[in-house]
Amino acid sequence: MARLNIPPLTRTCLLICTCLSILTGALRYRARMNEQSQSDSSGESEGHGQFFTVPYLTVVPALSIVYPWTFVTSSLIETNIFTLAITLATLFYGGKYLERAWGSAEFGKFLLVVSIVPNFLAFVVYIAWFAVTGNILRSYTTICGGVALQAGFLVAFKQLVPEHTVTLFKGIVKIRVKHFPAMFLLVNTLSGPIFGTDVAAVLAWLGFFSSWTYLRFYKRSFPDLGSNQAPSLKGDASEIFAISPTNNANTASAYFFPDPLHTPIALLSSIIYNILLALHICTPFSAADVSASNSQAQARDSANLSTLLGPHPGSGGRVGSARAEAERRRALALKALDQQLHAAANKNSGSGGGAPSAVLGETRLDHTDA
Repeated sequence: MARLNIPPLTRTCLLICTCLSILTGALRYRARMNEQSQSDSSGESEGHGQFFTVPYLTVVPALSIVYPWTFVTSSLIETNIFTLAITLATLFYGGKYLERAWGSAEFGKFLLVVSIVPNFLAFVVYIAWFAVTGNILRSYTTICGGVALQAGFLVAFKQLVPEHTVTLFKGIVKIRVKHFPAMFLLVNTLSGPIFGTDVAAVLAWLGFFSSWTYLRFYKRSFPDLGSNQAPSLKGDASEIFAISPTNNANTASAYFFPDPLHTPIALLSSIIYNILLALHICTPFSAADVSASNSQAQARDSANLSTLLGPHPGSGGRVGSARAEAERRRALALKALDQQLHAAANKNSGSGGGAPSAVLGETRLDHTDA
């Protein structure tokens, strides 16, 4: 029987998620039993059942400010068996793929971003919600769960393998990876007011924007996926990774959201982009960046979810095909790098004494204009 081959960081996350979820459940159960026994002995019901929290493991706006590590641990804690199963499956399948595609160091950075940023912003949202409404329940809301991680993983898959088709129910349902982020956000947004899962809705949107912003502007990409060579690009300036369409109508279907949502999403993304520019933590893309990123995106289009999983034990003849695939990707990466250098040379030679003309993305976070 083949042995499970799980990368080290993914394996660690699976273990931590299982242990912390069990520990949190046990602590909440003990607190509930203690209050129930106190109520029975005194003959009075104090009515604090809604405040069974574990503020030193999960984010509780009124209590967790003195426990900063909860902005990391809360993403690996689930409060019921069903959501725990979903998060473990997400870490197992998504973690295996992304850790092998990026390496453990880059995957670890990504996990920190999509854990700390959404949890901290959700903390601020619920503090503000309590300040505006005066509803004390908002300040004692438990913010935890892997929803932000799930949103981040879907955004990463949209970047790496947008055209891969996932087949469900023996071929009855076929969905392309590029459609998953919008579907995920829709389901969580609707479930918030209907089922009272407002925490999941908030984390889903915050996880989406945090992961997309990091991958779009900050994450280093490598000439060959999974290689240890020096990084060649910062962020992903490709047009198909924009939040909403550019002037190229032929690629509109490759974006995150349906056409009716492009205007409000573009407005929100522009506000975020202008804030990042004002804080000097983000710079516009150049023509060379866009050209190189588009070339890398075209190379990724021919990949699939099994490309980076490597040969399985006993695969035998697959080793040669895997090596050939690596050589093919390396050739495509060299071509992309050559195009980048050529574009940069043309930019320098054509700029003369005037101001550079290849500064892009001046007002929009979600697109670049040639």
